[in-house]
Amino acid sequence: MRILQIVPTIGPGTGVGAVAHHLEEEWLRRGATVERFTLEDARGGWLPEPGPGLRGKLVLVARVVWFSTVGTVLARRAARRPDTVSICHNDALAGDVYVNHGILQAAMRSRGRYALRMLRNPVHLFIAARDRWRYSHRTHRVVVDLVTEEDAALRRTYPRLAVPTVVIGNGVDVRRYRPPTPRERTDARTALGVEDARTVVVFVGHEFDRKGLPQVLAALARLDDGTHLVVAGGTADMVAAVQHEAAVRGIAQRVHLLGRTPDPRQALHAADVLALPSAYESYGLVVLEALACGVPVVATPVGCVPDVVEAGRTGHVTPAEPEAIAAAVRDLAGRDREALARAARETAEQHSWTAVADRYLKLFERLEGTPR
Repeated sequence: MRILQIVPTIGPGTGVGAVAHHLEEEWLRRGATVERFTLEDARGGWLPEPGPGLRGKLVLVARVVWFSTVGTVLARRAARRPDTVSICHNDALAGDVYVNHGILQAAMRSRGRYALRMLRNPVHLFIAARDRWRYSHRTHRVVVDLVTEEDAALRRTYPRLAVPTVVIGNGVDVRRYRPPTPRERTDARTALGVEDARTVVVFVGHEFDRKGLPQVLAALARLDDGTHLVVAGGTADMVAAVQHEAAVRGIAQRVHLLGRTPDPRQALHAADVLALPSAYESYGLVVLEALACGVPVVATPVGCVPDVVEAGRTGHVTPAEPEAIAAAVRDLAGRDREALARAARETAEQHSWTAVADRYLKLFERLEGTPR
């Protein structure tokens, strides 16, 4: 079987591209032939990496539009071989299988002022139109949703859905993400400047507002001075805005901003709790990464959270309200950290990439036996 993955970038620490990376590793271990179709193959290598500020946003728009248009045409050609099963993770209108890594309209509605959010960003309108075509035509042979609720949200958003769906969750690399040794934990806390903190809360994400960082900052202000917050992610201008807010709240000395961080393991090795009160997640891979590192999670009931976070055992499911977040952090800080770490790790091990890759292979085998 030849598997072609269609995704702008592939590699660890690249969001959706990391999913493709882990699947590729597992399929190669099983002897499958795995090839890539990336932005380079779509002749978009001249487009730079997105950076901070307005220029960075314009570059991101250009990359999305290019891979959705030129990438669609060229990816369809690459996937035309009869011995190929193709899987698309982002943007391009190509591939036998499309993995739904998030529904733009659902994300915008979850944050309120839906019409304004859609209208003030032209790329949102482009993505909405593109995906309406994707889902209302037989662009793909099957759509993979990551959780059951996302499958239901897809059907609500696109009631004329023209292709069948299945639910296959993401996985976690339980070899790469593991609990730290005592020395690794000490070194991580020292490197991040939180060696004297009693409780270290970690936030990981690049979309601060959607993922609830303002609520986490407000929760930190309600917690004692022994509780510190480490924030991994964000552009330079986003980090500057958080620094200002922390200073206004009087908690600047307890907020440690790392900026864009391709590898969150150091932050997770220093952590006592991951806080992720997102308004919307299609899955929330960082939740599994934290659990694999033995870190309990405080998060809202979105994405995979209801399936993997058990109250008092692997964390707490909470509303996106500062007092509720603060109460959950206090509760976990008062529990046996080693018991929490064991339960978190046990849960993560049930969601390895090995198991997820096998589910995809079974899906591909079924598709091979059916006409295109």
